[in-house]
Amino acid sequence: MIFTMDIGNTNIKTALFEGDEMRAYWRISTNKMYTSDEYGMLLSNLFAHEGFSVRDCSGIVVSSVVPTINFTIEHMCQNYFGKTPMFIVPGIRTGINIRYENPRELGSDRIANAVSALEYYGAPVITIDFGTATTFGVVDEGGVFLGGAICPGIKLASEALGSGTAKLPRFELGKPEHVIGRTTLANLQSGMFYGYVGLVQNLIHKIRQELGKPAKVVATGGMAQMIADESKAIDYVDGSLTLKGLRLIYERNLV
Repeated sequence: MIFTMDIGNTNIKTALFEGDEMRAYWRISTNKMYTSDEYGMLLSNLFAHEGFSVRDCSGIVVSSVVPTINFTIEHMCQNYFGKTPMFIVPGIRTGINIRYENPRELGSDRIANAVSALEYYGAPVITIDFGTATTFGVVDEGGVFLGGAICPGIKLASEALGSGTAKLPRFELGKPEHVIGRTTLANLQSGMFYGYVGLVQNLIHKIRQELGKPAKVVATGGMAQMIADESKAIDYVDGSLTLKGLRLIYERNLV
């Protein structure tokens, strides 16, 4: 079985694959203070809860946008899984052509998303990953990753609004009943939710214009479903898009 880890700024999404079947999925908090033993015991317990052992894994593949914990994760994998993990780094075989001025600047999660979207949904395709930052990736009809766009994630933007103003309160994200709010809370929810939906739809529209093709749109990440329920521009929601892409990349590097 292959263990995949998508390390983000807020959460670490993990999955255990047997072939192309996902046997288990876990989400844990990204904690820069954890030691390799703390991560190792946490994952060992999660595996055991589902009836697996960390030693059942034949390989581990990792995407990380938090370089400061990579050393910890590598040692955890070696000590608890008995495996040295494969990190998604420049030069690794992905099966796609990346047309980025400096590929070293490209987040490994965005590469995994592109690989997965191309494999499961075809090209041209636009990926949107709703994380701490919201990232857009574009794959053209020839299977070439062209680039994309990055903007603040909806949770990050809402937290900044609450912490950066003197009188506006912190608030819970949600879809308000009306766009025209009659309380400060309703105003904040309306502006953030409907404003963010507008941001997403406009970027999709602009990307499709530049492509000159009616590209499919695949969304992933914590807020994907909520935004997709309101936006007709999103065609598919796939919560395991990144993890499936990591599995594909791992298999393409076995030779």
